[in-house]
Amino acid sequence: MVKTVAIIGAGISGLGAIKACLEEGLEPTCFERSDDIGGLWRFTDEVEDGRASIYKSLVTNVSKEIMCQSDFPMPEDFPNFLPNHKYFEYIRLYAENFNLVKYIKLKTSVCQVEKHTDFPVNGQWLVTTESNGVKKTDIFDAVMVCTGQHAKPALYLENLPGINTFRGRILHCREYKRPIGFDGKQVLIIGMGNTGVDIATELCTKASQVYLSCKTGVWVFGRLGKGGLPFDLGFLRRSLNWINNIMPPTVSRWMLKKDMNDHFNHDLYNIQPEGTVWREPLVNEELPSRILSGSIMIKPQVKKFTETSVHFEDGSVVENLDIVILATGYEYSFPFLDESIIKKDENKGSFYKKIIPLGIEKPTLAFIAFILPIGPTMVVAELQSRWATRLFKGLHKLPDPEGMRIEMLRDEERRKKWFATSENNFRRTNYISYLDDLASDIGVSLNIWKLFLTDPVLAWKVVFGPCNSYQLRLTGPGKWDGAREAIMTQWDRIAKPLSTRVVKKKTKANLLSYIPWILCVGILLFAVCLKG
Repeated sequence: MVKTVAIIGAGISGLGAIKACLEEGLEPTCFERSDDIGGLWRFTDEVEDGRASIYKSLVTNVSKEIMCQSDFPMPEDFPNFLPNHKYFEYIRLYAENFNLVKYIKLKTSVCQVEKHTDFPVNGQWLVTTESNGVKKTDIFDAVMVCTGQHAKPALYLENLPGINTFRGRILHCREYKRPIGFDGKQVLIIGMGNTGVDIATELCTKASQVYLSCKTGVWVFGRLGKGGLPFDLGFLRRSLNWINNIMPPTVSRWMLKKDMNDHFNHDLYNIQPEGTVWREPLVNEELPSRILSGSIMIKPQVKKFTETSVHFEDGSVVENLDIVILATGYEYSFPFLDESIIKKDENKGSFYKKIIPLGIEKPTLAFIAFILPIGPTMVVAELQSRWATRLFKGLHKLPDPEGMRIEMLRDEERRKKWFATSENNFRRTNYISYLDDLASDIGVSLNIWKLFLTDPVLAWKVVFGPCNSYQLRLTGPGKWDGAREAIMTQWDRIAKPLSTRVVKKKTKANLLSYIPWILCVGILLFAVCLKG
């Protein structure tokens, strides 16, 4: 019987894991190597080894009503897209509200996690930690890994011939903090994900020229959506997800491409990706205008470097290059685990439901948030933790090995349908479909048709409104009494931070207010007729 759970990492995923354990009556102990909670979202001017690093200007690319925890709405006065310090403030509020900090051991590194000698029988783990130079080993019934995906930079230097001869400055994007020291420089950024483009649009106001090298292209979303609302409020909806799942993939991709190009012609800007629309979605509203102004120049893949220049695949050359920033992403790694426990498979995946490692004798090890959904990872992580803790308690079961194999094959086919290829993207998933899959396993999924009969107003908002996390607390284990109200009042919290200037709005005139004028006109016309 699982009782004690070790949680590695005290970011938002780790905090959600602590809370999920408490909801199921488990005893969590969370180990955090740094001196505070917050993980990725706690900005520091220094790059800390083994911890994710962000830049000062980072703003969330998902709006607050979509990304908040399922039973803790963000304060109504918080902006719809949060600067990193505001989201860190929310994390603190969340931890304080549910009294989670007392379960966390700060400045405590996890050195090793290994199977107990009787693991095939009891599923227990030996967790060795170090704090203040003192090592200690404890036994836990289960382990939840919440260390994130942004600690180990992926450099791919083998794909950059001559990079070692380049005499300028080379840095990975995790080392970038502020636009200081770039004035008048020629800067090349390799990689066109969210981080690379954010840095490019910030640096182009300081550098003499910013070049952005793009291998596959991207589809660009702006945070500003229809009617001035956050774009994801209209994008992440159950009704749209149903339509996309029903339609042939070629049709749905064509429609999405058309919608994206209606905003601006990606092909004209030379950033249109090949194949699926979801190869690498990007959220940045500044990029098109910066390209139009020439302060950012889009370049193809790098061919080679020299001591002072860079050559591109199209034959173009940039001379007198000063700085290269590698926005080439991250590798996920678990240095505290033996490789026999988790075997990486970049194509077909290493985790059942993207949570439990394949081939393990007892499912008492869960990996939280090692996933790339087209939606907020923190919402997925919270539900993964609820799913894992109920699995630990035996409240739902895993299928047999053959059943798992069949389900993994189905997952691969779904990814091929959604993303056109399964190559190197086992962590990719359809956001709403994945949430519904986990919710069904643990008994918190909604019966939409029944809801239309019992509460049609709520059902309409669930299906045709934004798909937010509150929906995961409407029913079943962990039900939250405030979930319905949170859904019904979400638009008030969206509008609140925009209402900082009070303007007297014109009211629609009541028909009764026109009666005196109608009478006057009628009398005047009657008088004219009599005179005539």
